[in-house]
Amino acid sequence: MTKVIKRLAAAIPVALGVAIVAFLFLRFLPGDPVEIMLGDTNVGQQQIDALRREMNLDRPLLEQLGLFLGGVVRGDLGYSIVKNQPVARLIIETLPATIELTAFTILFALVIALPVGIVSALRAGSPLDRLVLGSTLVGVSMPAFWFGLLLILLFSVELGVLPTSGRIAAATFVPERTGFMLVDTLLAGDLRAFGDALRHLVLPAVTLGVVFSVVLARVVRSSMVEVMGRDYVTTARSKGLRERTVVIKHALRNALIPALTVTGLQIGELLGGNMIVETIFSWPGLGRLVVSSIFARDYVVVQAAVMLYALTYVGVNLVVDVLYTYLNPRIAL
Repeated sequence: MTKVIKRLAAAIPVALGVAIVAFLFLRFLPGDPVEIMLGDTNVGQQQIDALRREMNLDRPLLEQLGLFLGGVVRGDLGYSIVKNQPVARLIIETLPATIELTAFTILFALVIALPVGIVSALRAGSPLDRLVLGSTLVGVSMPAFWFGLLLILLFSVELGVLPTSGRIAAATFVPERTGFMLVDTLLAGDLRAFGDALRHLVLPAVTLGVVFSVVLARVVRSSMVEVMGRDYVTTARSKGLRERTVVIKHALRNALIPALTVTGLQIGELLGGNMIVETIFSWPGLGRLVVSSIFARDYVVVQAAVMLYALTYVGVNLVVDVLYTYLNPRIAL
C-alpha cells in the first residue's frame, strides 16, 4: 500500500504538467479565441470585450493559469459558450457512453486475443500459426474507420440485422439513472430495451475491438513462445506435470505481463482516441463531443478533454504498474 501511495504521489506532478501544457497549448494557437468562437456572427466590439472578460482572457497569462488550475482543483473546467453549459456537466453526461463502449471493446478483444494467441504459440510454426499471423497482419493494417464502414454496409445496409447509430432505438425511452445504458435498462426492468442497447453496441465495439485484438494476439503469442522455452517451464515438464498445468500455472502468468502493458495502453487510447469511430456510429460519447467542439471551435471543451485524456493515461498506467506486482512480485513499483 505504501508503494501505491508513493506511486500516486509521483503521478501528481505529471498531472500538473499535463494541465499546464493543455492550458498553454490552446493559448498559443494563432488567432483570438473569442473572435474565432464567434465566427461570422455580427456582434459589436462591446460584446466581444464582455465575452473576453467572462472567459478571463483579458487578464495576464499567469493569472489565467492560476484561475484555470484553481478551477480544475474545484472541479470547475470552465463554461462552454457554444453549448451554454458547464464543461464538467458535458463531460459527465458523455463519459458513461465512452466507458461503456470501451469496456465492451476490451471484453471483445480479450475473448478473441487470449485463446488465439495462446493456441498459436503452442502450435508455433504450424499452418494454424501461420494463418493466425497472416490474419493478424491483415487486421492490424486495417484503419478502424474503414472497417467500421464495411461493417455498416454489410450488417446494417445489406443484411439489416444491426443498427447503424446511437445507443438505443429513438422510440425507446429509458429513465436515465447512471448514464450507462445497459445498467439503466436493467434497472428499469426493460429486457427488450436491454437487448436493443446490446445490439447498438455490437458494431462500434467490434470495429474498435478487432484492431485491438489482433495487436494483443500477436503480443500474447510472442510472449508465450518466449516463456515456453524458459528453463522453469522445462523443469515443470520434467516433473511429469500435465501440459495444461504447465501452460496455465507456470507459463501463462509470466506471459501475460507484456499483454498487460499493451492492454493498459490500449485502454487509454480507446478512452481518448475513439473520436472517429464514435462519430461514424453517432455514438454520443466524449470522443464525439470533442469532434463537434473542434468544429465549433469550442476551445474550453477541447482543453478539458485533452487534460482528461492525458490524466486517463496516467491513471491507467498506474493501475497497470500495480498489477505488475501481482503477476510478478519481484517487479518493484
